[in-house]
Amino acid sequence: MIILDEVEQKIANSIKALKEAAGSHSPSIFTLEEELPDLDVRVDACFLSNPYATDLFLKYLKKELVDTGKLRDVLEFYPSQNDVIASAISAAINVEKDKIFVGNGAIEVIQAVMHNFVENKVVVNIPTFSSYYEFVKPDTEVLFYPLQKDNDYMLDPDDYIAFVKDENPDSVVIINPNNPNGGYLKHSQLRKILEQLRQVKNIIIDESFIHFAFESEAMKLESATEFTKEFSNVIVIKSMSKDFGIAGIRAGYGVMSNLKVSELLGNGYLWNSSGLSEYFFRLYSKKEFLSDYEDVRKKYIVEAHEFFALLSDIPEIKVYPSMANFALIELLDGSSSEDFVSKMLIKYGVYTRTGSDKIGLDGEFVRIASRTKSENEIIIKAIQNIFN
Repeated sequence: MIILDEVEQKIANSIKALKEAAGSHSPSIFTLEEELPDLDVRVDACFLSNPYATDLFLKYLKKELVDTGKLRDVLEFYPSQNDVIASAISAAINVEKDKIFVGNGAIEVIQAVMHNFVENKVVVNIPTFSSYYEFVKPDTEVLFYPLQKDNDYMLDPDDYIAFVKDENPDSVVIINPNNPNGGYLKHSQLRKILEQLRQVKNIIIDESFIHFAFESEAMKLESATEFTKEFSNVIVIKSMSKDFGIAGIRAGYGVMSNLKVSELLGNGYLWNSSGLSEYFFRLYSKKEFLSDYEDVRKKYIVEAHEFFALLSDIPEIKVYPSMANFALIELLDGSSSEDFVSKMLIKYGVYTRTGSDKIGLDGEFVRIASRTKSENEIIIKAIQNIFN
């Protein structure tokens, strides 16, 4: 069982205070380093991104903007308006531009959708990403659908369909793969849900982690965006932060009916993207970049699953099945998740995320992101040392 000494407990109290100030999210590395300068953060396994994709983006950024001097224009002048950037995304995801709404990160798209289209009642699975129940309007009823621990917090399509039909909400939210456990619905399972729930006004599918999921050895990407062509009630929300490792430039989008996009654009979302995010979206539409990205995407997936396997060998924890770039682990030795997070950060410089604020988790849980191969080795050794 993890026990903090007196000095560690004092620092842990400060970490806890920063976490409480951040609400249902975690304080950034910048906040930790500013408020607790004595901490030596070696690995950020709290926030979720593909570090190899960040390296790739920086390579193109240097070649196309820094070395050419074009970075000044990107920083000095206004970016294009929302619908123009949507045109660039259109080529990459094979969706008409008038069905794409560009956001300042996926969080802005979530807020826009929850405020403008969700009305009387919304079904949200738990545990899941908290913004989907935090961002509802005050007069909207949030009905939680609990994912079962004995089913590894995976969604059961048949039971879910029956639940939704019985409750008759105007909106439902499905995150696929889910956060915080990485549970994944196959394409065929998702189609079954959509076919059975045609009467629901809005089916919101968040696929921010879809680039890490796969259903075959070829690791082909199975996006839900194609369903928007067949089901007019489907809204797909996509963060680019995780899979492309660019959370700092705030890039996300939603795919929905052209009428919904027009309604959102009519409410003032003109220049809600930065010049750097516009550059990324234009890069995202280039075949050369996407080809290079596929290589680092698959490399990262392989290493992430190797990491999950190594975690599973540690007897003091249970690792839940994941098709995302993180693992949900349950502490089995009586340790608290907050003590685990504090010890890992204070003694080993590894930043992880407590699950103590996640509604729907039964036990002591921590979420750990996969990083580079060398960073993953640091994480594994730190966990082994903590329990030994």
